[in-house]
Amino acid sequence: MFQDLLNTPLSTVVLITGFILVLIGLWGMLMHKNIIRIIVGFTLMDTGIHMVMVAIGYLTGGKAPIIEGANKNIVYVDPVPSALVLTSIVIGLGITAIMLSYAIQIHKAKKSLSIDDCAEMKW
Repeated sequence: MFQDLLNTPLSTVVLITGFILVLIGLWGMLMHKNIIRIIVGFTLMDTGIHMVMVAIGYLTGGKAPIIEGANKNIVYVDPVPSALVLTSIVIGLGITAIMLSYAIQIHKAKKSLSIDDCAEMKW
């Protein structure tokens, strides 16, 4: 049993870990009232999605997709998921920075970080 776990491919481990991080982040966003904890939950979920995308694009024994000396017998890794993850990391960092700046402004105005104290901001 334990020997089978040691033979698990790395991409499977990363995929399962990513899904667990997505679930923990979603739970953190939905169950907490503190704005900082909601932002941390978002960041965990974002990181889990990145891990899932990288694990989906990974091929065991795959080579880098370099055109020079291409051979039809060699399995190449798809570069698109990696490029999407790099773009997503930058976008996620920007969104996290904006959320944290909003949290600072809410704390200055309300002297609290509870989402319940922001009821008059609802539509």
